[in-house]
Amino acid sequence: MKRLEFQGKELFSSVGIPVPASRLVRVSEPDGTPTDGGTEALHARLRGAVTELAQQLKEPMSSLVVKAQLDMGGRGKAGLIKLVRSGETTRGDLATAVAAAADEILEKGYRIPALLIEEAVELREELYLSVSVDPCAACHVVLASREGGVDIETLAAERPDAIRRLDVDPFRGIQTHQTRGLAYDLGLEGTTARSFASLVTKLYALFTRVDAELVEINPVFVTSREPVLVAGDAKVVIDDNSLYRHTEFPVEREQYDSDAAFEAALEGIPYLQFDGTISLMCAGAGLTTTVFDLVNYEGGSVANYLEFGGPNYNKAQRAMELCLQNESSVILIVTFGTIARADVMAEGVVNAIRTLKPDRPIVTCIRGTNEEDADRILRGAGLEPLYNTEDAVRLAVKLAAETEARV
Repeated sequence: MKRLEFQGKELFSSVGIPVPASRLVRVSEPDGTPTDGGTEALHARLRGAVTELAQQLKEPMSSLVVKAQLDMGGRGKAGLIKLVRSGETTRGDLATAVAAAADEILEKGYRIPALLIEEAVELREELYLSVSVDPCAACHVVLASREGGVDIETLAAERPDAIRRLDVDPFRGIQTHQTRGLAYDLGLEGTTARSFASLVTKLYALFTRVDAELVEINPVFVTSREPVLVAGDAKVVIDDNSLYRHTEFPVEREQYDSDAAFEAALEGIPYLQFDGTISLMCAGAGLTTTVFDLVNYEGGSVANYLEFGGPNYNKAQRAMELCLQNESSVILIVTFGTIARADVMAEGVVNAIRTLKPDRPIVTCIRGTNEEDADRILRGAGLEPLYNTEDAVRLAVKLAAETEARV
């Protein structure tokens, strides 16, 4: 489960990590329904947020940051984060500039549940800091860099020497000498080094407390006054397997960029939304990822990634309902069941087709335990089962291309 920025910063504050003063302005409710009053009411809430921030900061404000709250990387490049200053509109006041920036952000067509109105922090440097898991090494990993505010994956590929790595034994937890050593290894000194060591300790404590897969601050603002370090952004990803013991993190519509993704989360079906032409409905995460790659190698594009293996192998009808919510041209079903029986999945697929009457071609490659029965079930329903994953992918790509050509 991915938390939005404002939710991540609430978690940061709970462990004493400084964050900029801010106010959240809702565009829609957590369940996805629009807030009342339309644009005029939204502008009124924005003006109220600016007024409240001015009262909290108790000092004149000449600039603020307006941030779209949605699960998306590169928001700044997409124009979804805007620095606004008083005097940028004909009326000249900051509240009007914030409203104008909000309108520009919302006009870009993204589904944005809320806007975060935040103080513009005066900074002298940006750092990077994250805590994640290395399953191969069976340890927690702290990554840090003096070059914050950039794509860390690109930095790791082009200049790996700019990133420092600290491996942490999960049973011992992070030690004081490790946090201090990491600060000095980055070249930080004095108050900044001490503040950074404290920040790492607090972030690690949050990481373990909420059973996170990742907690990341990019950038960490280095200021010239107290507090020395401020979390400029927040990324928190909770391990879905731990949600049964974290009732404080309900599954809500605003966390997902499509209805299908939200409904899949409620069902416990792994699902990712894309914008291609082939809906993937596969059993097994590794197989699904392989089929995703094969589709791209063959020149096709994926509309969604859906994995209904393991405990979900009897949810074929629900999985197909989710796939049909996409504007795809083909549904590609590839499974290889050992514990998950091929005949059960085939029966589910046939029942789904009879019930849902899909308006697009279905390509099937269902193999594994009781494969012979699965073959008989599919043929009895008028489907032509395939036995080679590559052949199934090529057929799906071909059918999708033909559909697109007719359109």
